Amino acid sequence: MRHSLPNLLLSPSPIMITWARARGHPDLRMLGAARALRPTIEKRIETMNMDRRDFVRTSAAGLAAAATPAALAAEGRPSRASDGFGAPAVHGSRAARPIVVSDLSGIRFNNGGPESSVERAYRGIVEGEDVLDALIAGVNIPENDPTEMGIGYGGLPNADGVVQLDACCMHGPRRWAGGVAALEGVRTPSLVAKAVAELTDHHLLVGTGAQAFARQLGFEIEDDLNTEASRALWLEWRRRIDPGHWLDPRKRLEAGLSMVDDGLIPAHSFWGTTNCNAVNAAGDICGVTTTSGLSWKIPGRTGDSPILGAGLYVDNDVGAVGSTGRGEANLYNLSSFLAVEFMRQGMSPLDAGMATLERIKSNTVEARLLNARGLPSFDVRFFLLNKEGETAGVAMYGSAETHYAVCTENGAEERPFEGLLEGSPRGA
Repeated sequence: MRHSLPNLLLSPSPIMITWARARGHPDLRMLGAARALRPTIEKRIETMNMDRRDFVRTSAAGLAAAATPAALAAEGRPSRASDGFGAPAVHGSRAARPIVVSDLSGIRFNNGGPESSVERAYRGIVEGEDVLDALIAGVNIPENDPTEMGIGYGGLPNADGVVQLDACCMHGPRRWAGGVAALEGVRTPSLVAKAVAELTDHHLLVGTGAQAFARQLGFEIEDDLNTEASRALWLEWRRRIDPGHWLDPRKRLEAGLSMVDDGLIPAHSFWGTTNCNAVNAAGDICGVTTTSGLSWKIPGRTGDSPILGAGLYVDNDVGAVGSTGRGEANLYNLSSFLAVEFMRQGMSPLDAGMATLERIKSNTVEARLLNARGLPSFDVRFFLLNKEGETAGVAMYGSAETHYAVCTENGAEERPFEGLLEGSPRGA
């Protein structure tokens, strides 16, 4: 019912009122009349909600019965209890304390200010801000930081030298989400993604449509989000790539990684992306992922970050998972959704992350994606959080990036990743 006309008229958000006034939207002029009819409207909404709750209760009971160990055994299917992970369960307890988990961008970039991303997010949560609002305020810091080349302003551009940004956010208690892809000219795509969730019935806007939507809401549209540094690196990549083979995935990757090897690009910036998830003391969970995508990507390429279930997934009954690294691997495996489902089955965040990495590994069979050892030639990292406030950071290769960020009442800290494989994705 969140996007119905009655709810929007009775409780419009500040951004909705601003947008409606700017657009001369007729719904805003109807606001007074709608409020006069509030008792009638609310009665109808309550009736519809009761009908929906009855349906959900009935359906959930049937599904729960079908998932018992006895029912599974009757169908010849093993229960989770038989494989050491416990019976399927939805987490219902609250977190003992608020906690924020992020990739290293969440702790190492502050755009010249006093707080990092995870510190700003944590402060907002303990001060009573909505969890998602606090997280987005946090990631806005590295999005605006020109020295963070993996997201936002100064993010490494596509093959044409244009910075195209992706983002996604999910609100656990409200059960809604929004995303944008291939958005040009807006430094903070995470805010536009939230506006998609709040103001529309859509989950994803892309390209010129996403930019037009942002412009209508008053976001500043810049002609070019490159910094001098990001543009110079793009020109260097163009110098290294064979124009006749720029579509060849192997050639493109070789040219880009040679710049990492030469120390021109930090490895984390080459793949890009920041993910930040949190739970508050009430057990409410939210998450956000934002990125400039794979460096030198084919224009229009959309990775996992703005796609629900791929680069981010949140279930308020269970937990949240976000990812950085090779987006195509997460798109194929719907990795973040898969990891949340593993946690739903009773796995710890660490075990869920490792099981997801195993799935990616087993599904990686193309020769071009395998190193000399026959293992994935790329890295993928997951940042996992459950409703109880337990966290984990896991990576395909533990040596590729050694830490992730966490913020609690004790402050921000880096914690070590658990790696599935030893060595390097390059084959060493």
